[in-house]
Amino acid sequence: MFLVVIGVIILIVAFAINTPSLQFSRFSRPLKFVGLIFIILGFASSTVKQIDAGRVGVQSLFGKVQEGTLTSGLNFINPLVDVTEFDTRTQNYTMSGVHDEGKQAGDDAIRVLSSDGLEVVIDLTVLYRVQPDQAPTILRKIGANYEDVIVRPITRTRIRDIAAYYEAVALYSTKRDEFQGKIFKAIEADFKARGLVLEQLLVRNINLPESVKKTIESKINAEQEAQKMQFVLQKEKQEAERKRVEAQGISDYQKIITTTLTDKQLQYEMIKAQKEIATSPNSKVIIMGGKGNTPIMINDK
Repeated sequence: MFLVVIGVIILIVAFAINTPSLQFSRFSRPLKFVGLIFIILGFASSTVKQIDAGRVGVQSLFGKVQEGTLTSGLNFINPLVDVTEFDTRTQNYTMSGVHDEGKQAGDDAIRVLSSDGLEVVIDLTVLYRVQPDQAPTILRKIGANYEDVIVRPITRTRIRDIAAYYEAVALYSTKRDEFQGKIFKAIEADFKARGLVLEQLLVRNINLPESVKKTIESKINAEQEAQKMQFVLQKEKQEAERKRVEAQGISDYQKIITTTLTDKQLQYEMIKAQKEIATSPNSKVIIMGGKGNTPIMINDK
């Protein structure tokens, strides 16, 4: 419509100078021609609307939203309608405590109260998209700023409502998947009723109060110490069992020796030992049997 406005201005100027007494009256006819060209081009361009890939257009005429959408490509439209474009691709809305990481500047994390009265800080990312055939309804009932009207408030409210049924430590550890599944179902239903499709809900981080963190760390350290002590006790039991088996073996050996050795066998073993000593090239003490079987030691030095 910009070209149409320019063309109209040119026509007004052309008619204004179309007076024989004026010096520029001779330019009146060319200006009229140029003005008409601009108006024609403006109307022609206003009847064609290009929609990019991954987007749809919704037409509204004098404030009334029309049914149906304009798909990607070139579309012929009424030059008087306004076209509002909607992105139908996957969009993400992040609420984080890290500065400039989310949609809102500063700390935008969700602060909730758990069932045990502790404040838990949650970082969250919502992946969603606009349902193309519902774009006219969204524009009519919500508007083009559906992120601020629907996505953000509904997500934060549902998370606070559901988190109130969980203890802080459970949200952080054992019940995290269950919590994420419940808020997904609740938000999915709210989005669907308003023309949005929830694709995924990502609980990125759950921060507990410092006192709770210290308690958890103390518990983990105690469990590790208990496991370590259990290992030591198990090792000591194994060592005691080894010593018991060894002692039992020695006892059995001594019993066997006591019951099987005779005086003649001992005398034979003694003779063998004396023989080895006698034939040894080193300094030696020769032990010989005397009266009453008392050994006699003879040193060769």
